Amino acid sequence: MGDDGKVFTFAQVSEHNHRKDCWLIVNGKFLEDHPGGDEVLLSATGKDATDDFEDVGHSDSAIDMMDQYCVGEADVSTIPKKTKYEPPSQPRYNQDKTSEFIIKLLQFLVPLAIVGLAMGIRLYTKSS
Repeated sequence: MGDDGKVFTFAQVSEHNHRKDCWLIVNGKFLEDHPGGDEVLLSATGKDATDDFEDVGHSDSAIDMMDQYCVGEADVSTIPKKTKYEPPSQPRYNQDKTSEFIIKLLQFLVPLAIVGLAMGIRLYTKSS
């Protein structure tokens, strides 16, 4: 593991972010090489690349190969925590674009009209 089995901090690992010297953290261990090329490492350096590694869908043989590229362990307590994505709050969707005032007015007037119509029918039928 690394230099004499030392466990490196996230900051120490992320200093190695150049084409000739690039380390990548995956599952708390850091890798120094990638059979897919330098660009893969450089795009995921300076962060915990575990999710990137898992999203690609590596084969079992690729996962087994990680041991030969592993050069040490990272102190997982120094890796920044991932923040949970919270979508921005959005106003309530009004499909027909009717203003809120008209809706509230109709909620008051429609029942009033129904009661008025019922009373009118009752008075009309009583007088006949």
